[in-house]
Amino acid sequence: MTRPSLTVGQRIIARVKICVLALLSGSAALANPTCKDHWICVDEIRDGDRIELRARNLQEYPLTYTLRVNTRSYAVNGSRTVTRTLNAGGSETAMELVPRDGNTRRSYDLSLEWTVGDQHANHDDYYRYAFPYERGRSYRILQGYGSRFSHRGREEFAIDFDMPVGTPVHAARAGTVARVVKKHDKGCWESGCGNFANYIVILHDDGTTGEYYHLQRNGAFVEVGDAVDRGQLIGLSGNTGHTTMPHLHFAVYRATSWGNTQSIPVIFESADGIVNKPRR
Repeated sequence: MTRPSLTVGQRIIARVKICVLALLSGSAALANPTCKDHWICVDEIRDGDRIELRARNLQEYPLTYTLRVNTRSYAVNGSRTVTRTLNAGGSETAMELVPRDGNTRRSYDLSLEWTVGDQHANHDDYYRYAFPYERGRSYRILQGYGSRFSHRGREEFAIDFDMPVGTPVHAARAGTVARVVKKHDKGCWESGCGNFANYIVILHDDGTTGEYYHLQRNGAFVEVGDAVDRGQLIGLSGNTGHTTMPHLHFAVYRATSWGNTQSIPVIFESADGIVNKPRR
């Protein structure tokens, strides 16, 4: 009944460890880039003994990345850990490495993680979301804001709706589809089960994301890049991933550091009025 665990690589996170033995170079050169999931690359650009690490966003959606470097015989201009948002198709210098001494056996080790969205997203807290199902229907809430079972910390403002497998899922807000996974057909509660979740991630115009989890196999009716309207049918609920029963997990998220996201409170519009704090 939770969104996939960040510790098992689900939730649009990339991790990469690189060790490079840096030998003296006499001229500027671009080494092979380190890329992950066709989303982000870090280029190593050499100019003599100096190294520029340059991040590139390969997609048409903003992403937030964290880059950390550990070095031997290199100094770092600025912080050894940076968290930044790259606009669609953007690139930037993440950090520069400068030799500290005459040792020719220099090396560095870097870690990179990322997620879709803008860490500085300015959410309109007065925006009224639609419930993520067909207008005129209603579904019991299994977990609401702050539920003890699993909606704490980063998932504090997520909602689990009690939906039978195959229930139509509708977009709670307009946006652009940034991620879709629909190939899995397994739900379980053990460690690593989050890897089997089917989901849709919709990027909103303010840089937040609306995310719909545990869809049934082939239960996504949209593709990456599609423009989606509020209330549009986008998929079918299911029971895939880290789950104990069929349901839909929905939340709005803002990107944070190290590939993580933080759910944020939103308000919903229903036939009975405004719902500020969805609870069981």
